[in-house]
Amino acid sequence: MPTPQEQFERLANQLPVGRDPASVRKRLEAVEGVLERMFVLPGINRPIGLDSIVGLVPVLGDVVTASMGAWLVWEARNLGMSKFQLMRMAGNVGVDTALGAIPLVGDLFDFAFRSNTRNLRIVKRYLDKNHPETMVVEGEVVSRS
Repeated sequence: MPTPQEQFERLANQLPVGRDPASVRKRLEAVEGVLERMFVLPGINRPIGLDSIVGLVPVLGDVVTASMGAWLVWEARNLGMSKFQLMRMAGNVGVDTALGAIPLVGDLFDFAFRSNTRNLRIVKRYLDKNHPETMVVEGEVVSRS
């Protein structure tokens, strides 16, 4: 049976903490899952995440969710994505933040408009084109040899 230190080291080695495109992709996919698809609402079978839940808190929730969305844009910037792509991503976060700040209507908008999912799609397209070695198909890394 492994010791707690060995378990910690094994877990730490599995976390995508690097700056390479594959690690960034895994990290962004994990964060997007937490922000947009963490739970499934019973009855309507609709996934929601922390973005929708935290957004229910007036003002502070909107600031927190905007910060989390801005982090995704920051990671994309570090990948070297174009200014056009970064502006599209920032626009998604801005629209989500501006309309999400409206009481009640904004909460419904947060439920429907998933800026983090849209931004992840932009990053994935970039990575698939410029770093095809990071491409993942049904949970397995695609090898381009």
